[in-house]
Amino acid sequence: MNKDLTVGKPETVLWKFCVPLFGSIIFQQLYNIADSFVAGKFIGENALAAVGNSYEITLIFIAFAFGCNIGCSVVVSQLYGAKKYKDMKVAISTSMIASGILCGILMLAGLIGCTALIRLIQTPDSIFADSKLYLYIYIGGFPFLLFYNVSTGIFSALGDSKTPFTFLACSSTLNILADILFVAAFHMGVAGVAWATFLCQGISCILAVIVVKRRLAAIHIEGKLPLFSAELFRKIAKIAVPSILQQSFISIGNIIIQGVINGCGVGVTAGYSAAVKLNNLVITSLTTLGNGVSNYTAQNLGAGSWYRVKEGFKAAVKIVWLLCAPIIILYLLANESLIKIFMDEPSQLALMSGTQFLNIVAPFYAVISVKLVADGILRGAGLMKQFMLATFTDLILRVILAVTFSKQWGYLGIWCAWPIGWCIATTVSLWFYRNGPWKTKEVQSNID
Repeated sequence: MNKDLTVGKPETVLWKFCVPLFGSIIFQQLYNIADSFVAGKFIGENALAAVGNSYEITLIFIAFAFGCNIGCSVVVSQLYGAKKYKDMKVAISTSMIASGILCGILMLAGLIGCTALIRLIQTPDSIFADSKLYLYIYIGGFPFLLFYNVSTGIFSALGDSKTPFTFLACSSTLNILADILFVAAFHMGVAGVAWATFLCQGISCILAVIVVKRRLAAIHIEGKLPLFSAELFRKIAKIAVPSILQQSFISIGNIIIQGVINGCGVGVTAGYSAAVKLNNLVITSLTTLGNGVSNYTAQNLGAGSWYRVKEGFKAAVKIVWLLCAPIIILYLLANESLIKIFMDEPSQLALMSGTQFLNIVAPFYAVISVKLVADGILRGAGLMKQFMLATFTDLILRVILAVTFSKQWGYLGIWCAWPIGWCIATTVSLWFYRNGPWKTKEVQSNID
């Protein structure tokens, strides 16, 4: 069901809109968690390391999917908030066509450069073949990931966060069962893990696209609409390209860090692979809540309701803190048990490195969550220069500190780079938010 985010108490509106988004991303992350769980439990520590090693490269593809999602979502949100339904439909078809072209280019580049990327991050010989196999299958299923993300961006723009949640709950559950079936019953190894993800993402994508088409058909517009608009493409790209660059550079930074971690041995790589899955579950979930704030901001700016932006920020911070609190407690008190979920008989090094990562990083979820809310507002308002600067501050600091600290303190120094980067970047994001156009009660759409 489509929902207008410009009416109602901001806190209530955001709770109803963002909680299903939070649930959706939890289920989406179960794809990767299930892959690591099955690889570690049913195949072995090397398989877990291979899947985790490949994951850092897949984040580059996810970055493009995320950028297409948010570019489409923000523009469609503004048009929906302004009741410009004709332009909204054209913006959606424009996004789909542009995404299809981008998908073909990325798949070709990925298949050609896959081996070079794996070598670039100093992948150990013992996991090289499995990492390469996993990536090839993943790239083959990239169209499903991309178009699913564009579809969920459309749902979010229309104020509907429940439909994507339903799709993901079903497909993620199916993915866990398929992982176990392909690996434990069919003995397909790492390939089984990858094919299970391919299959389930395909199902959720097809269903999402069908429902989007039906949802749009229910909004009647007189006359024939063009399938592509250069002007709307420009507006979408203005949001999408910085978002893609942001996520891509984060992925590149993570690849550099992964290369440093790989130099510490397979045990540390396996421990990190398990711990970073748990970390990414939280960060990706908080980022998705930030995307929800972007939709809320874009709809309200489209409707000219500037005053609701500040109220939305306060409400969103309250929501993310309430969601973070139990996760922080869980990660601090049960970190060893959580790491063991991914490995049947973990080595002492793998267990120790994974638990130390969570002990150092988890308390700072309360900090990074505020940054992601502020970033969501900046992006929803089209303030992309400020958004990117705040993001790169975090990334550059984490990469530089990880490389520097690792030389003196080993992998423990790498883990410490996360909270330092987060704290400084959060300060930057808050400064940009507090000095946004709503400060002077003067909102100008930066998308136009």
